[in-house]
This record gives sequence, structure tokens and C-alpha cells, in this order.
Amino acid sequence: MVFKNIRNLREDHDKKQQELADYLHIKQTTYSKYELGKINIPIEILIKLADYYNVSVDYLLGRSDKKG
Repeated sequence: MVFKNIRNLREDHDKKQQELADYLHIKQTTYSKYELGKINIPIEILIKLADYYNVSVDYLLGRSDKKG
């Protein structure tokens, strides 16, 4: 599963993968694999990303079109 909304949010906020990786305390390569759907995103990371962007976890997962 590719997480398009996570990538789109990052790009919309003019952030680099490394910036988000630093915020999440993970390697940039791990973050890249999250965006590409190569590895599953742990729930703790999803919650941190949702809080960071002020959106719902469902939006991040592509289960909703509503950000809030």
C-alpha cells in the first residue's frame, strides 16, 4: 500500500524526508519505505504524523478524503 497522502502532505509543507525522519527519530530510508508502502507504518508513527499535520489517521491511510 502506497501512502500518497503522507507524501503529498510532506510535499505541500515543503518538507524533506530527512526532516520528517528527524522528527520521528527514524532513518530517512525508513521514512522513504513508509511512503512507498514497502514496510508497514507503526501506529505510534501514524499518530505522530497525524498530530504533526493536524489531520486524522484515516486521512493519512487514504481511508478518508477529510483531513480533520
